[in-house]
Amino acid sequence: MNQQEAVILAMKANGNYATLGHLYRTALKIPDVRWGTKTPFASIRRIVQTNPAFFKIKPGLWALEEERESVLKKLAIPITASSAKVELFNHTYYQGLIVEIGNLRNFKTFVPHQDKNQKFLEMKLTEITTVKEFHSFTYENLLRRARTVDVTWFNSRGFPDAFFEVEHSTDIQNSLLKFMEFQDFRIKFRIVADSARFKEYEAKLRQAAFAPIYSLVEFVDYDNLSNLHAKITASVNAQDSTKL
Repeated sequence: MNQQEAVILAMKANGNYATLGHLYRTALKIPDVRWGTKTPFASIRRIVQTNPAFFKIKPGLWALEEERESVLKKLAIPITASSAKVELFNHTYYQGLIVEIGNLRNFKTFVPHQDKNQKFLEMKLTEITTVKEFHSFTYENLLRRARTVDVTWFNSRGFPDAFFEVEHSTDIQNSLLKFMEFQDFRIKFRIVADSARFKEYEAKLRQAAFAPIYSLVEFVDYDNLSNLHAKITASVNAQDSTKL
């Protein structure tokens, strides 16, 4: 069996699609395949990126071209999907990546109650988060605001380590205003968005009103997020992977 056949087999076993992290973890375990390289992950990326047998759904998510229609239907983004359905898939997909990274780094993870039944691939977000009720780490008026953050990572003491807001098309300024409410806590603030929105993010963050949190907020683009998800999913020691 050659390398491409191994990737196809790993993808078929996962329902004809897979994240790069899943491929890294499973394709290399298939017997009787000679990878013959010190960088097998790079080989897997090259195979899905350059071979017409595969197509890209989103950063870090690939599928078999011959199963395109069935895979997109399975993921609730059929070829004729409305922009609203695509928007929902985008939002929950990146939420799911952030949750899985947090879980692998031994944080407790939470998404807002209004999102818990939304799908990350074929699972509900509530099936992969580890905290069902938000930890009461501060005053109730602030907790009401914190519960609306797209993804929260809690540390072992029940305090937030990081807040993530996924901004596919909504106003980045609203997330920055939300973060401002928590400037007195040791919380990492992350805006997750397409790289094309970085200049918009930077311009808004530089406004004088956001000076108190300027050094606390970072921008994470979709490609870097998906690359980190792939790396950390395949890593023996998740804590050694690049951190958000």
